[in-house]
Amino acid sequence: MRSIFTLFVSILIISCGSPTKKAMNVTGTIDGLRKGTLYLQKIEDTLLVNVDSIKVEKNKVFSLGDDGITSPEMYYLYLDKEDGNVLNDRISFFGEKGDITINTLLKTFESSAKISGSENQVLWEEYQGTLRRFNETSLKLLKNYIEEDSLSPKAKEAKFEEDSKRLLKRRYLYALNFATNHADKEIAPYIGLFEISNANPKLLNDLYSEMSEKVKNSTYGVEFSKHLASLKEE
Repeated sequence: MRSIFTLFVSILIISCGSPTKKAMNVTGTIDGLRKGTLYLQKIEDTLLVNVDSIKVEKNKVFSLGDDGITSPEMYYLYLDKEDGNVLNDRISFFGEKGDITINTLLKTFESSAKISGSENQVLWEEYQGTLRRFNETSLKLLKNYIEEDSLSPKAKEAKFEEDSKRLLKRRYLYALNFATNHADKEIAPYIGLFEISNANPKLLNDLYSEMSEKVKNSTYGVEFSKHLASLKEE
């Protein structure tokens, strides 16, 4: 009886000291933070909801998780610094089952974030990097439009509209090609849904046909399929 009791106590100690990991675990540090609350968030039925939260103190590693994840999704790490400043920060990232690590700085919470553990996140960062160049070009077009003084107002506006349409077309083609080239990853339907949802329906259907069955059955794959069905009804 004593040996059974000892075994029971040992199992209890082990289980208490090693909490069960969730389907997705997000850990990391925020350099410079004294005290605050971190929230793990995601979109559910068009609403941003809190999945998990934790109080964070100086030099402490935070740990958050979600057992409800079934396929890669966009998540948000929201920081309430509890300093009376309403300008708090949020990091968006592609979450996946397994371990995700996010290390960042308090002063540049979003821009300094280093995220690892998600294949879709790597692709998302690559995609965002190119989009930033498109945005820079768009700002240059606007600057040229404002400073242009060699054309009549009508010709000036026509040139700006033509250049903007051409840039938008290039941006859409890039997004479509990127999604098609990575049709075996969940980022493909995400781009289809949130980046180019109003593109030519035929091109969107071609993108869907390139996706693997795993991706088609993912959260975003199912939503993308519904979006395509809604286009046919219009």
